[in-house]
Amino acid sequence: MQVTFHGAVRQVTGSMHLLGTANDRILLDCGMFQGRRKESQQKNKTLPVDPATLTNVVLSHAHIDHSGRIPMLTRNAFPGRIITTRATQDACAYLLADSAHIQESDAAYLNYKSLRGHLNALDAASLKRLGIRKNHGGIKKALKKNGHRIDSAKILELMRRTGIESVQPLYSIEDALQALDSFDGYPYGEPVTVGKGITCTFYEAGHILGSAISILHVKENGRRYTIGFTGDLGRFDKPIIKDPALAFDPVDADLDLLIMESTYGDRLHEPIRDLKPRVKEIVRETYDRGGTILIPAFAFGRTQELLYILHALYDAGEVPRMPVYVDSPLASNITKVFAEHPEVYDRDTHRTFLEKGENPFAFSQIRFVQSVEESIALNHDETPHIVLSASGMCESGRILHHLRFKMHNPKNTILIVGYMAQHTLGRRILEEGEKYAQSGRRGPAPLLRLLNKEYPLKARVARLGGFSAHGDRNEMLRFLKTSNLRIKQIAVVHGEEDQSLSFAQLLRKEGFAAHVPHPGESLTL
Repeated sequence: MQVTFHGAVRQVTGSMHLLGTANDRILLDCGMFQGRRKESQQKNKTLPVDPATLTNVVLSHAHIDHSGRIPMLTRNAFPGRIITTRATQDACAYLLADSAHIQESDAAYLNYKSLRGHLNALDAASLKRLGIRKNHGGIKKALKKNGHRIDSAKILELMRRTGIESVQPLYSIEDALQALDSFDGYPYGEPVTVGKGITCTFYEAGHILGSAISILHVKENGRRYTIGFTGDLGRFDKPIIKDPALAFDPVDADLDLLIMESTYGDRLHEPIRDLKPRVKEIVRETYDRGGTILIPAFAFGRTQELLYILHALYDAGEVPRMPVYVDSPLASNITKVFAEHPEVYDRDTHRTFLEKGENPFAFSQIRFVQSVEESIALNHDETPHIVLSASGMCESGRILHHLRFKMHNPKNTILIVGYMAQHTLGRRILEEGEKYAQSGRRGPAPLLRLLNKEYPLKARVARLGGFSAHGDRNEMLRFLKTSNLRIKQIAVVHGEEDQSLSFAQLLRKEGFAAHVPHPGESLTL
């Protein structure tokens, strides 16, 4: 039996590992590489395995860097099923369609820019042969519908006629919706047959809703092998979902190989603590100023955690009951998925909400904004309220328009609740806002550019730590040392090279046989 490591090896995204026997080929995850557009596109467009040769896929959770290339499998003669938890199946119904929509939108915009640049360089006679006027915005008008929507069909036709290569999405929304027909969702703790002589049992990973540690039993040539795959491991003592499993069925506890993530293999997080006091302080201060709180938050996980905290504060009467707007269609849909899966909630969530007959993510002050028109109207609302909107790093989406209307007002607060990568608008807001606060907010406010215009950052900027969904170095070590797993060897994956190598070195010091594979490397058991 062989395990081949195809993705998220000495890097974080693109999770994909192949378990091969004489009879079956089981793919563990089928994730998308994420990062710089050109580099990611190159990595994503070609699958390292032939979909037609696969038996089934075992999917650890719904995040796109673990699930995002599944539609590329299912449209290309993939004969099997996507085996996962029930909550992950439901979340993928929205996340895969959203991924396809983003790809189609990005491709349309890049094609528009490429063709417009080419047409601007042509003379009037050449444009006339294409049916386009040179002056008075003729090129721009020719490439758009109703004056503002990109006309993708016309752009692709003109690119074909002019010999310009077009950018194509990895898959379409139709492909994503078709992929959902291949999903089968199962409960935790129940063995599922995934191949000839191969079963899989899911245990709670504590990372996001539906995330699973997969334990696979393989019978081949009279031998029995047990393989574990952590997917992404979560943190201990976080709200809503249960902690990573530590008690495994004895039949699942002896592992020949554990494939383990290492995203934060050399880092420590801020300690988990009750975040309500800090949220309470920010809400009260902003309300007293008559301001709005803008929260750029990822649609899956972070938004729901904040709703949970706000609901608890409102129920306790500890803060003014400001209206709360979730201005992200994806976040609204994912919140519904959370509400439909109380079986994965931890004890505190049951005690705080469910035993009182309450939905943690539904309270009278919450509003889910769906249409663009509702979002635009909210931009102009100057009464105190809270807005949670994607994207988490302020690089795209409706949050940009809320910032445009609100960041220049010192009454308002921009609350940063997640990691902001370098070179993102979110990072610039955080750094410039903190520097301005340290100066005593004296002198001109820093200017930040968004949507092709500069705006002064006069709003208060606050940061709330403790929200990471990945376990850090010590939490991953806690999982290994306090669970009842007995592990012969560990393959360290899903981490930048320095993180994986450092974590593997730590594991060896702790007595574990740990190895960091290279992309495409195979391990024979």
